[in-house]
This record gives sequence, structure tokens and C-alpha cells, in this order.
Amino acid sequence: MTIATPPLTKQAATGVLTGLALGDALGFPTEFNDVPSILAKFGPWRQLPLLTPAVVSDDTQMTIALGRAIRTAMDSGLLTPERLVGPVREEFVAWYHSPDNNRAPGNTCLTACRLLEFDRVWQEASQTHSKGCGANMRVAPVGLVPGLSEEQRAGAAQLQAALTHGHPTALAASDLLARAVFLLAQGAEPLGLIGRLRSYAYDNRSRYHTRWLGDLWRHAGDATPQAYIQRGWDECLTALGSVQDALRDPSPETDPCERTGDGWIAEEALASALHCFLLFPEEPVTALRRAACTRGDSDSIACLTGALAGAHLGAAAWPKEWSERIEYRSDLLSLAALWDA
Repeated sequence: MTIATPPLTKQAATGVLTGLALGDALGFPTEFNDVPSILAKFGPWRQLPLLTPAVVSDDTQMTIALGRAIRTAMDSGLLTPERLVGPVREEFVAWYHSPDNNRAPGNTCLTACRLLEFDRVWQEASQTHSKGCGANMRVAPVGLVPGLSEEQRAGAAQLQAALTHGHPTALAASDLLARAVFLLAQGAEPLGLIGRLRSYAYDNRSRYHTRWLGDLWRHAGDATPQAYIQRGWDECLTALGSVQDALRDPSPETDPCERTGDGWIAEEALASALHCFLLFPEEPVTALRRAACTRGDSDSIACLTGALAGAHLGAAAWPKEWSERIEYRSDLLSLAALWDA
């Protein structure tokens, strides 16, 4: 597969991390509202305002936590599961105890992070029944780290998901989101993105990353590692199919959640974010506004949409007056500078 080399000035990491935070901030005030309520409160969706202050949710907070953990892990060498799991665990527990952890976080993240604090193998903390979107809302940094092999990128994406959300669909959706960010940041064209993700899913359908996941499959009660991971890839393939179907007959003025799901679960968050991004691949702000004006998990859908748009278009995608007032801007730019360099 040939991927175009991105221009050196693109600053994909800055575009991704800024975009996901902007989407998060746009969607945070609209979450838990249906579209008529959002329109009544904020006016036409194509003019949806970024509030002041531009406050984000746990989606951005946990993205920063993961980014810091990756940076710490790679300070001592190549990215390995042994180097990654400790820093991610520490960052997630620190987030759990933070006074700023007051942004309506999901119960799975809270439960798993509380259990991760205790001296037990992480697989015992993982919530193997849960495929909530908390697994993939934070995974974008894995797609930005330069120099990773496909095995490292997939393993890291699935491991960070599995520390909290141990359902195989959460792992597969996180892997796919990291893959999409990587492909777009490297210059892949949006038009062929869904096809490439489907091929990637088929290629990995039976691949269980034992080195990264250990015996997680046993905790989920599956007969074999392959049976465990196939469940996740199959659900994600169905979700990717729903995006293809929606884009064959695009309807930008219709709530995307009606076609690709409300986004509370991992594969639907992935699908609806791809849907919103691919409706407006060259109009990143419009894509964010469409994602934020949805009946579902609006902040997570818009967060992932912003990551995809930022990977495609880079730092220049976002209005300066927006990006300069996003919460945690200095943390986001610090991580981005490391990977853009």
C-alpha cells in the first residue's frame, strides 16, 4: 500500500490533538441532548458556537494522560508492553484522583482506574463486559508516534483500551482509530479510508497480540484467544459497513447517528466519527459542528472527528481564535511538538 508523504509543515500531531480537544469542547455542552433541543439552544448546527471558556471533558483529559504515558515509556527506549503498562496505569490512576475529574466520566473508566490502583495484574481490573467509547476516545496519540511498527501500534492501541475496557470490540475499535489517524497523518486520501480500514480489520481478524494482552481472553470467558478477538473485529466490520452505506447516499442535514449509531459504544463512536469526517473531509469546522449536533455521545463523536480531520489537514485546519482558547492547550501543544518534530 502506497501512502503519500505528508508535507513537513503539516504538523499532523498538532492538528490531531487540537482538533480532538475542539470537538470535545463543542460536543460537551450538547451531550445528552437530542438534535431539536440542541438547535433550540444554540441555533443552526452549521453555526454552532465554541463556548468561552472552551472546556473539555474526560475525553481530552484521558488523551493527555495516555500521551504522557507514551512519552514516559519511550524515554527509556523502544515502545514495549513492559515499558508502557506501568506509565499508563499511573497516569490513569492520577486522572482518577484528580480534582478536575469532574466532567461526567464513564463508569467503566472510573471502576477500572480504581481497581488499577491496587497491586493486582491489570487484566483483573479490566472490565471485560464493557465496550464503551472510553476505550477509543483517547487513543489518537498512538497513531501519532513516529517510528512504530504495525505490531507496536496495534498492540499499544489495544493495550491502552484493555486496561479499562476489556471487551474485544473496544480493542478493535481503538486499533482502527489509531490506524485511521496514522494513515491520514501520513497523507492517505479520505476517499479510500474505509476500504483500507476494512482490509486492515480482515487481515487482523484472528490476530491476538499475546505479548501485549497476556491472558485477557481468559478473563472474558472465551474458548480461545482467536474466538475472543474475532468478536471485536466482526462487530467493527459491521460498523464500517454502516459508514459505507451511509456515504453511498449522504445526507448532511440528517443526524449522522441515525445511520451509524449513537456512539456510546466503541464501534458506533468510531463509525459516527468517520461518517461526520467523511461528509466534510475538507471542511473540518463543519465536520466538528455536525458531530457535536447529534443525539448521541456528542463530545466523543466530535472528539474523534476532530482527530481525523486534524490528521488529514494538520494544524492549519483549526481557526486560530478557537485553538488559542482551548482548555489544556499547553499540555496538548507540548505533546504535539514532540511528535511533530
